[in-house]
Amino acid sequence: MKTRNWKWGSLGLMAALSCYIVLASATPAAAMHIAEGFLPVEWAGFWWAVSLPFFVVGLRSLIRITNRHPELKLLLALSGAFTFVLSALKIPSVTGSCSHPTGTGLGAILFGPSVMTVLGGLVLLFQAVLLAHGGLTTLGANLFSMAIAGPFVAYFVYRLLLKTGRQRLAIFGAAALADLLTYVVTSFQLALAFPAASGGIMASFLKFAGIFAITQVPLAITEGLLTVLVWNWLQSYGQPELETLKLLKQES
Repeated sequence: MKTRNWKWGSLGLMAALSCYIVLASATPAAAMHIAEGFLPVEWAGFWWAVSLPFFVVGLRSLIRITNRHPELKLLLALSGAFTFVLSALKIPSVTGSCSHPTGTGLGAILFGPSVMTVLGGLVLLFQAVLLAHGGLTTLGANLFSMAIAGPFVAYFVYRLLLKTGRQRLAIFGAAALADLLTYVVTSFQLALAFPAASGGIMASFLKFAGIFAITQVPLAITEGLLTVLVWNWLQSYGQPELETLKLLKQES
């Protein structure tokens, strides 16, 4: 028991140090997520209205999990910290925009997409208020793209690829595609708000998606590999939690 607690304590320390590094070096990044005030009021309100029901359902799922299995709280915290650290690592893209990993695939696999709506929402709120990443008016739009669409795709891709009998492949595909879809949805959100004068929404979507794809495709692959590495660590040091979640599988 002491060894297990020490290993989880070490992970908590690493997560805390990672957060400190991000906070200590943070600079305002208006292009991170969709920036404050960037969306027209009607579109900002629309995405808030769409996202809030998902958040409420996710909150109920989170409460249910913590009540039934309080021993999973540390793993929940790990999932949130993983999302926070990865999504706060901005990488310059073209035309002054930024790309970043999302980190939502791991939590979606562990606890389901609804729970990640809450964890991802808290991460986005924290970043908007304290790191100037994203914004409060655009929080609904960012919540939908990163904490709703991404996790739901991750969960269903994982369940689909798991039928191949290769769990690590399923984890890689889920994390990578959740990352990519987040930016596809963001591009669509921007295209709806700012249709091109020539070609309309589709032309605008292709423009935004093309800009993000340059950096986001390699980022998605990297995030998939990193998520598999974290999963390997969990298999070594978090077997009781994975057994509780019924996620330990034998590779074929």
